[in-house]
Amino acid sequence: MAAGCAAVLPALGQDSAGRNRGARIAFLEAGSATTNRHFLEAFEAGLRELGYQVGRQVVIDALWAEGQADRFAPLAQQLLQRRPDVMVVASTLGAVAIKPIVKSIPVVFVGVADPQDNGLVASLARPGGNFTGLSRVFGEGLLGKAVQILKGIVPRATRCAILWNASGAVETRVKEARVALQALNMTELTLELRDETGIEPAFRRMKSERADVLVVITDPLTLRHRQAVVDLAARERIPAVYEFAEFARAGGLVAYSASVPALFKRSAMY
Repeated sequence: MAAGCAAVLPALGQDSAGRNRGARIAFLEAGSATTNRHFLEAFEAGLRELGYQVGRQVVIDALWAEGQADRFAPLAQQLLQRRPDVMVVASTLGAVAIKPIVKSIPVVFVGVADPQDNGLVASLARPGGNFTGLSRVFGEGLLGKAVQILKGIVPRATRCAILWNASGAVETRVKEARVALQALNMTELTLELRDETGIEPAFRRMKSERADVLVVITDPLTLRHRQAVVDLAARERIPAVYEFAEFARAGGLVAYSASVPALFKRSAMY
């Protein structure tokens, strides 16, 4: 879903020595450079397809939040000191965190769950302000469909664990998963995370409370530590469904959602 209003890069300017200066893009990603660099590469590919020479016509300053929500605001401040022409920010948490800070330049968000309800735009048709971008639309029931797929893989399953970050602004998707489980006459075991240290204890609880299957709600924390989540699911032999294909590429059983690299590539258009 596009939330409207493109942020067009300015024409090339000149520095004090009269040399051409490329447009400057601040890129703030929710994960780490080691695990999520392919998102930046997809964005760069989108720019190249539009005819921009990355590194010459367009300079990208990239910083990474390492899955920690409290890093977004200071990193945005750091990027603003480099005087960017536009900022790209990933995730609902990231966009909400920098909204009070970034007021003078256009911001393109990627992967926001509901930009209107989160106060980022006035409406989807007419965003207003300086924020626009691409949203992951959950109203169409993608997470509910993922739960149905998991039930189809494990028909005998009656108890499903939901693993989610309680600080991740994902309550709407947790509710969607619960509705899907109720429709399938399955009981839930809700497991809240606060940081990565809670991941292994959560799996121990799944085993002790006899969860048959697992739904993992994606946010910067779970995505950043996806390898640990996938490895523990394999070790405990619990079939799991994920929202991002990145989990499946890390060895997870199945994922069902929009392509996140495709969203980053398309964001270059804005």
